[in-house]
Amino acid sequence: ETGLDWPIFKRWDVPWSWQTVSLTFFACGISFVLTGLIETAAVSYFDLPIGELSLDQKAELLFLDQAVATAAVLGVIYGLVYNPQPLSDDFFRYDIKEPFNLQNGWFLWSGVGLVGALAAIALLGASLALFSGENPQRETDALVRLLPLIGSSVVSTTCLVGITGVLAPLLEETVFRGFLMVSLTKWLPTPVSVLISAAVFALAHFTLGEFPQLFVLGTALGFSYSQTRNLLTPITIHALWNSGVILLLTFLQLQGYDIKELLQAS
Repeated sequence: ETGLDWPIFKRWDVPWSWQTVSLTFFACGISFVLTGLIETAAVSYFDLPIGELSLDQKAELLFLDQAVATAAVLGVIYGLVYNPQPLSDDFFRYDIKEPFNLQNGWFLWSGVGLVGALAAIALLGASLALFSGENPQRETDALVRLLPLIGSSVVSTTCLVGITGVLAPLLEETVFRGFLMVSLTKWLPTPVSVLISAAVFALAHFTLGEFPQLFVLGTALGFSYSQTRNLLTPITIHALWNSGVILLLTFLQLQGYDIKELLQAS
């Protein structure tokens, strides 16, 4: 294959309009926010003693919170986009077959995408440090909030890996790659759609200091998905990325390192 025959240049045959794209993406955001507000109200209404919960109970509550949010957002996409019309096989595809196929094996290309993302982010960090004269600023607020749970017990670690390595990748890749990126290919070339969806993905994390790294990661996720047209590819990359961080920090915590100090110094 050469030129425009490469999978990463092929567009999806998107059947819905820009109005549907806007409505669905907006509804996904609203459902995510409303889920959090409803859960907060429920905690207040039932007078749950959050401050008195054990670390394991807090981790289980976070897992439940992420599970509900994931189900709500995926339900919006299913109700507004997937269910109303028949779609071809390359829409919202989660196919475990032929993981090592050279053309579109989801596990093979997950490895390629992950290695590429790591190399690109390392090069980006070195370049920023070279031109700015200092290490690029990184936001660690999200991880800092999770620090009490990291390495505290098997239950807490399992819940955190479930959140970061299963639920979050499933939710974010379905929304940003499976829906947004694919929808944009109706009007834009696929590589441009990859870059725009990567920028939206990075901005959606609300950590300005990590925008360059998240943009590079989102770009790798998008091109990997374009190659295989199988959402298991970006989900696997995202899962290995997220859970790898949690497991590494857990290991360092168990070895006696002050991981909060390490995060703030990185």
